[in-house]
Amino acid sequence: MSVKQIRYKTGIKGFDNILNGGFPENRLYLMQGEPGTGKTTLAFQFLLEGIAEGQRCLYISFSESREELEAVAESHNWDISKLDMLELGSIEEQLKPEAQNTIFYPSEVEMNQTMDVLYSEIERIKPKRVVFDSISEMRMLAESSLRYRRQMLALKQYFAKQDCTVLMLDDLTTSPKDLQVQSIVHGVINLQKLHPEFGNERRRLNIVKLRGIEYMGGFHDYIIKKGGVDIFPRMISAQHDSKRSVERFSSDIKELDNLLGGGLDAGTSTLFLGPAGTGKSTLSLQYAYAAAERGEKSIVFAFEESLGTLLTRTTSLGMNIQKHIDAGTMKISKIDPAQLSPGEFADQIRTAVLKDNFKVVSIDSLNGYLHAMPQEQFLTLQLHELLAFLAGQGVATLLVLAQQGMMGHMMNTPIDLTYLADTVVITRYFENAGTVRKAVSVIKQRSGMHETTIRELIFTKNGLVVGRPLTEFRGVLTGVPEFTSNSRENSINNE
Repeated sequence: MSVKQIRYKTGIKGFDNILNGGFPENRLYLMQGEPGTGKTTLAFQFLLEGIAEGQRCLYISFSESREELEAVAESHNWDISKLDMLELGSIEEQLKPEAQNTIFYPSEVEMNQTMDVLYSEIERIKPKRVVFDSISEMRMLAESSLRYRRQMLALKQYFAKQDCTVLMLDDLTTSPKDLQVQSIVHGVINLQKLHPEFGNERRRLNIVKLRGIEYMGGFHDYIIKKGGVDIFPRMISAQHDSKRSVERFSSDIKELDNLLGGGLDAGTSTLFLGPAGTGKSTLSLQYAYAAAERGEKSIVFAFEESLGTLLTRTTSLGMNIQKHIDAGTMKISKIDPAQLSPGEFADQIRTAVLKDNFKVVSIDSLNGYLHAMPQEQFLTLQLHELLAFLAGQGVATLLVLAQQGMMGHMMNTPIDLTYLADTVVITRYFENAGTVRKAVSVIKQRSGMHETTIRELIFTKNGLVVGRPLTEFRGVLTGVPEFTSNSRENSINNE
């Protein structure tokens, strides 16, 4: 009969999810990353979680003083008064019986003297959690690779007898490709800091190894903010329970719903595709607004349009979105792709659906989402997981994608996502009688039958109007149609 292994929570919910519950106790772990990746912040949260659980915790510092560490804690409003610290500096001071904390410079003393100081302090405090910051100084102190490996093995054996869970930090400044410690420890966490050409730096982590337990692989975005680190686990749709729904969402415009075979089904995604200004965002908003009018919660993630512009535009079309924002049935979330990582954006959507119970989710537009990705080739993979998650939760997902070009055969999309969406709605400009008109049609719908007609799309102060089928024209989707009717009068209603 197997005994359930105790896990030590890290103090970061997303990190615990990635680790499938936390770090297994009484093991040695390595957290490595270049300066600025947040190792010290993560380590503090790990120790503070232990203190919150009533455990003695010890921070062993080779390079930073207590004052410097207290400044880090103060910047996050943390109380570390109950945290034991060992500053290894000036061995002469350490050898004095009255010394409480000491500072030590690795190059000035022998390894065995340093270890004696460290061991005696651990045996005095008897901590359950220990952070070792950092092993780069240990590597320099050892001088040779053989001595360094032997010392790390000795530390591992020593801590195993002390009933300690140890987190070793490595800033990779002395030997970035040194794999000796990685082979010794129980688990390795790798932190990275990316520097895009524009916008904020991006941080992500991955688990290099974790012996004996399952964990969530791949890269996970994280941010450092006041209060600590927030980690956003990579979205895996299969990890969430599915909720089947037969609900259908109406736009409250009969002709538009008829185009879509009666409306949009819950658990499906709809892509509104067309050049800029053809009404894609307005069509998407119409469904979100109609849901709010029925008391169903909808949220719009706006990448390009500001809230003020959106409210002005929708008010001119007869949509009073502000009243639904005030009532909480509709939310407009402004997204800045230069500041927000894809993982954080996915987490916002997940929170909106699972915690706030939004039933309609609109992403306007995918062009902005594309720019938020550090590597464009992964956009479709992340979108696949995101759409699968939303479908499993019974959410009606609305996606807006702007094509490049205005009319004719030169229009193209920055990325082909038509195969991912359940429904594809195309909007187009077309020319007629010296005026520029707009048309809408549905070219794909997986969930049922839909109209194959092309209808005119008209914007009025009373809202959207979807006209009758444009049977008098051929080539409307090209932007330059031919008039095929025998009548010389244009029968399109301009009202």
